[in-house]
Amino acid sequence: MSDTIIHPSALVERGAKLGTGVHISAFCIVKGGAELHDGVILHEHAHIASSVSLGKGCEVFPQAVLGMPPQDVKYKGEATRLVIGARNIIREHVTMHPGTAVGNGVTTIGDDGYFMIGSHVGHDCVVGNHVTFSNSAAIGGYVQVGDYVNLGGLVGVHQFVRIGHHAFVGAQAYLANDVIPYGMVAGNPARLNGLNVVGMQRTAMSRSAIGQARAAYKAIFCHTDGLFDDRLKRAQKLYKGDTPAMDIIDFINERSLRSLCMPDER
Repeated sequence: MSDTIIHPSALVERGAKLGTGVHISAFCIVKGGAELHDGVILHEHAHIASSVSLGKGCEVFPQAVLGMPPQDVKYKGEATRLVIGARNIIREHVTMHPGTAVGNGVTTIGDDGYFMIGSHVGHDCVVGNHVTFSNSAAIGGYVQVGDYVNLGGLVGVHQFVRIGHHAFVGAQAYLANDVIPYGMVAGNPARLNGLNVVGMQRTAMSRSAIGQARAAYKAIFCHTDGLFDDRLKRAQKLYKGDTPAMDIIDFINERSLRSLCMPDER
């Protein structure tokens, strides 16, 4: 524990595992069984429960509470986990819950996420890398969030929803259906409004790749000839081998417990 700093007023229980260079500020609580990897910073009054593994370089701000029992009436105190990756910024009043025994048993957060004030990750969720949860964005249990997803402020996501990578969900949206990769949705209830082209450009996606994704989107969602499944099959043949287009098509083909977020019918 060389170079680790623990304020005298902090409570670090026996059995907590601390890496090197960990900084635990005043009035923090770290329960026995928690794991804080190298370089973790806890600001005042952060609470880390025994179920938590907090990755290298994470920074947790005041009043964030990580790993308390999941909000599921079926949970009966089973030993489940909340595994958080490296370099996440977890701001004030953020809550994240571990998995449940009847679910995955673990909630997983990727690397390099930014979780703004009051955002929430429910039990048994799988959250990818480089995500942004804006103020008070909340995802229910079993939600899957892909890499580079951006949730606007006050977004609410229903249980079991899948959000594909690089998707953008506008502020105050209520999302009850799956969002395709690169999709841009807004509204209450949320509707698909095209592709997140700005987000794709920010991650240095090539112009040709963006063009492929847009062409596939138009072929599937914007044409009115034939049934949706027929348009999807035609697009799959037409864009086979084009990675961005097939990302969208494969996501749709996987299907799930939730239906697909669609554009407004006009």
